[in-house]
Amino acid sequence: MALFSTASAVLMLLQQAPAQGIDWDAEFGVERKERDPITGEIPVEPYEQSNANAGASPYRDENLARDFGGQGGIRTIASRTIELSEADPRITAIFASHDMVRLKRTLGEQLCYILGAGCNYSGRDMRTAHAAMGVTKSDMNALVENLQIAMKEAGVPFAAQNRLLGKLAPMTRDIVAR
Repeated sequence: MALFSTASAVLMLLQQAPAQGIDWDAEFGVERKERDPITGEIPVEPYEQSNANAGASPYRDENLARDFGGQGGIRTIASRTIELSEADPRITAIFASHDMVRLKRTLGEQLCYILGAGCNYSGRDMRTAHAAMGVTKSDMNALVENLQIAMKEAGVPFAAQNRLLGKLAPMTRDIVAR
């Protein structure tokens, strides 16, 4: 026991205090992502922006966009869907390392474009955006359930919900990896 105490005391004396003033992130090459002061988003590498990246052609029915509350209602539904998904234990890990500000904006743009509410989509195509996530069919089902909850909370008629889901469903093949 005395040997252990002596060895512990020697080790404690040999330990150095952490160096002051060293930027350990810089020392080990950890990149800090600074948010844009205007948008609050983390900048991304440039890519070709196109409405074709939205994954579906837009509806031309003005009533459909109105059923979703127009652009404001659609943004609210997109934001709520992401909030529900972040809190959903089934899929929260998928969202942990993502820029939620950007995701809420681009999902809102995508839904707004598809619903024919007069928005342009500035996000990546579905295959590229989800390439490294390893999204499963179960993950996708959980997200859709959260979207349905958000649409129900917003008072979107069931038939209108189904029309949107009909446009989104084919994207599953570009999103689900396994």
